[in-house]
Amino acid sequence: MIEELKAIVGSNEKILYEDKPNKKCYIFESIFNPLLPFALLWAIIDFSILGGTFLGQGSSSIYFFIVPFMLLHMMPVWIYLGGVIFTAKRYKNTAYIVTDRAIYVSGGLFTQNINVKPFAELSHINLHRGVFDQMFNVGDIVATSNQLSQNGKNITISISSISNYIDVYNMVKKLQTDIYTDVMYPNAKRPSENPGYNTEYKGL
Repeated sequence: MIEELKAIVGSNEKILYEDKPNKKCYIFESIFNPLLPFALLWAIIDFSILGGTFLGQGSSSIYFFIVPFMLLHMMPVWIYLGGVIFTAKRYKNTAYIVTDRAIYVSGGLFTQNINVKPFAELSHINLHRGVFDQMFNVGDIVATSNQLSQNGKNITISISSISNYIDVYNMVKKLQTDIYTDVMYPNAKRPSENPGYNTEYKGL
């Protein structure tokens, strides 16, 4: 997937970083996600109802109704299990590229989605390390855009579960600071080269 991601990088961009998430951490986070306790509780309740139905006295015709109904009622359990089962496919489609102008992230299950955010649109860069990130010595880089989604929240793009998270965070932070500053606060009315700030980016 990284090669496919490289194919859409602009010819005037320089690739500074490319990688995939840590596989062990990715699998653990897929299994032990927030839906797990809810799915377990839901399954226990539904299987208890099914068990009580089969052990109780009643006509056989009720089974033709209750079994399909309960299988449909267990949809949260199937959604959780489906997410775990297709972890390998989602991992295959996940990749990250950082250039001197933008962050590229690919993902998806049955379809491949590519999200691109230029540094000129990013206002904040944060470092996040969850329980499994700390367990596997990895981290997440979360970049926040100054654009808003339909629900009114700032759009984010994440480089998740990578081993060299400190180096990547420092690199992305510098790129974001330099480029965002150069675009938002130009001097000399945006000449071909901006002498107002000590950055490596000129004539963007």
